[in-house]
Amino acid sequence: MGTFTNLEKKWLFSLMITSAACIFFLAASFNVGLVSTIHSFNSLFFFLPSYQHANQTSSVNVEAKVLISPPPPPAPVSNPAPTPARPAIPRFAYLISGSKGDLEKTWRTLLALYHPLNHYVIHLDLESPPEERLDLLTRIEKHHVFNEVGNVFVITRSNLITYRGPTMVANTLHACAILLKRSKEWDWFINLSASDYPLVTQDDLLYTFSNINRSFNFIDHTSRLGWKLAKRAQPIIIDPGLYSTTKSDVFWVEPKRDLPTAFKLFTGSAWVILTREFVEYVIWGWDNLPRTLLMYYANFVSTPEGYFHTVACNTPEYAKTIVNADLHYISWDVPPRQHPHILNINDTDKMIESGAAFARKFNQDDPVLDVIDKKLLHKRRGLFTMGGWCIGKPKCSSVGDIYKLKPGPGAQRLQSLLDRLTSNAKSGLYQCK
Repeated sequence: MGTFTNLEKKWLFSLMITSAACIFFLAASFNVGLVSTIHSFNSLFFFLPSYQHANQTSSVNVEAKVLISPPPPPAPVSNPAPTPARPAIPRFAYLISGSKGDLEKTWRTLLALYHPLNHYVIHLDLESPPEERLDLLTRIEKHHVFNEVGNVFVITRSNLITYRGPTMVANTLHACAILLKRSKEWDWFINLSASDYPLVTQDDLLYTFSNINRSFNFIDHTSRLGWKLAKRAQPIIIDPGLYSTTKSDVFWVEPKRDLPTAFKLFTGSAWVILTREFVEYVIWGWDNLPRTLLMYYANFVSTPEGYFHTVACNTPEYAKTIVNADLHYISWDVPPRQHPHILNINDTDKMIESGAAFARKFNQDDPVLDVIDKKLLHKRRGLFTMGGWCIGKPKCSSVGDIYKLKPGPGAQRLQSLLDRLTSNAKSGLYQCK
């Protein structure tokens, strides 16, 4: 019995010694940072109901214990990788939209605007016969350059567009969303119709835009609505294009509404050049203003002439980026009517002297387009506009060095216009007034 008692005392003594050593080890662990390992282990049990509260309490205690002793010296940091330089040549993302009977106009405009660096979304609306939409899709799918580069996308599920309602803006936002999803490699978004045509080559455009601030948004605008207050802002309209598969004009409902007090209205050209950053702001809508204004403009006459303008001018960080121009040559009546003049060969000199990048509206295959092709774009019928990237026989039938630019006189004219416009923007002239 005595022997057994002595053995038990020895075992208890060993247990006490071992326990004391363990307690000392755990106490030391708090000082050497092993508690962080225990914390990581505890995080495995995040699914337990009490995890969040226990984890927060543990974090506070650990921080308090760490602050008792001086923090360890920071580990040596290697030199960070240099931030990649932004490419010198910008890229454009185009929406080219058309309607019934615009197949050939759309195709011709696409060929005139094409450059391998850019991105293109093409849309023929639901009023277009299925045969026209299928023909356009087939041409693009079978074109060897478009297949090789892969930068032309056709919206196959067409939208119904009513110019005076919100459906044109909805279609524009649809195209913007597609372009954001397809590529991050573009700097400006440009919306055009099949009735638009370029007055400079894409090499001219890319070259001149390489020299300007990439935060500039080109939005022709004014807050002086004049007669539009009573004729467009106060009436409430319904656009059948939002719910119908057949095209019809908007209709009015009563009573009229008061002018808004939560934001200031702006109006201007439906044709814009928007930065990628601004497009993301409108599409993702992390601020609620773009959504609010989209709902407001759903019942507004001629939505395309006010939506982007009002969003930008009511957002301080973007109001200061606006250049008050759309870079179009357009011939209007005084006072302007619903649609501008149809341009013809008699307008050639005025178009060139304007320095603008684009012009509208043109009838299909009007002789003035042949003059523009020959005199300004150096383009042969059915082929692309000439550029530094062009190789092959016939000329410009294959893709060479896509970063090679050959700007011409058009770049000088456009540069002169941009210098004047951006100078006004930098000084704050004509911005959101």
